[in-house]
Amino acid sequence: MGFYAFLAIGIGAASGAWLRWGLGILLNPLFPTLPLGTLAANLLGGFLMGMAMQFLLEHAVLPPEIRLAITTGFLGGLTTFSTFSAETVTLLLREEYLWTLAIILMHVIGSVAMTLLGILAMKLLTTAGVS
Repeated sequence: MGFYAFLAIGIGAASGAWLRWGLGILLNPLFPTLPLGTLAANLLGGFLMGMAMQFLLEHAVLPPEIRLAITTGFLGGLTTFSTFSAETVTLLLREEYLWTLAIILMHVIGSVAMTLLGILAMKLLTTAGVS
């Protein structure tokens, strides 16, 4: 991996992590049982990944550093499986089984659905001549 790819991933990852942190600060106090910041980060990340997948498919000439900054960097920093896992285990340890099931379903099904929605949104934008 070259220096510019390394730098692109690092800048993207820092930006994504800062956004995730901000979402946690903004949303987690709203409903303490269910950490909405992590859920929002993963759902937003899924949607943006879908958009990025479609956009990058249609714009194959973009430099690899840009592709890495967006996907591996920014979206990798924004989304978080480890925090999702920790929050899920916390709910299990509190014996809040319905909330545990709900958070698992919201993250997993929600993220996949949002990725598909992101692909569809980018296709619609492309058809409309926006991208």
